[in-house]
Amino acid sequence: MMDFSGGAYGGGKAGGAFDPIGFVMRPTVILRAVCWLFAIIVFGCVSSEGWREENGKEYCIINRDANACNYAVGIGVIAFLASMGFIAGEYLFEQMSSVKTRKHYVLGDLAFSALWTFLYFVGFCYLTNAWGKAEDPPNGEGVNNVQASIVFSFFSIFTWAGCAYFAFLRFKAGVDPSFQSTYESDPNAATQYSAYPVGGAGGESDQFQHQPFGGGQQQPHPPRGDFNPAY
Repeated sequence: MMDFSGGAYGGGKAGGAFDPIGFVMRPTVILRAVCWLFAIIVFGCVSSEGWREENGKEYCIINRDANACNYAVGIGVIAFLASMGFIAGEYLFEQMSSVKTRKHYVLGDLAFSALWTFLYFVGFCYLTNAWGKAEDPPNGEGVNNVQASIVFSFFSIFTWAGCAYFAFLRFKAGVDPSFQSTYESDPNAATQYSAYPVGGAGGESDQFQHQPFGGGQQQPHPPRGDFNPAY
């Protein structure tokens, strides 16, 4: 089981060294790769052998229901692209210095994975029901492909549910109190000008309010009109 405690949403501070072996061995990355492989099987089997031509028109061998073939291809292609995107996101996750960006990524991962778990469940039920009513295609062509698409649609329910579970664990872990991003934890960002003197009420700084000589005291001037030989 992957430990998501510490850091921000299961990731350490940005800027750390990249470990390719550790990245490939992450449970989240492995699960995404499995989702990617299953997606290829789901849409590839139907798109290659799920259609036949009759009287110049193509029809879906799954009970002649074009929606069934299109549904399998649609959710498979989107899952294929999304899996690659999330694998890239796993690599970029450690480089995200903003806690808010990580939170948005985790929430997006959770929402999409949960949605595709549901859509694969609907697809499995839909394809199984339609295939059960379908007539056997001539010479049994395409039977294995359709069955493989249905089986891996069923497997995909659990792989995407696993992705949603990992995303939920990340969201639940939240941000460790000791963790702050490099930008947010920079104490000099707000105090870099605090060392400079602040102007006084007269527009001059305090350091210019005293005379530099005589210990800050001024000698009294003689009264006007009187001669003083000392001056």
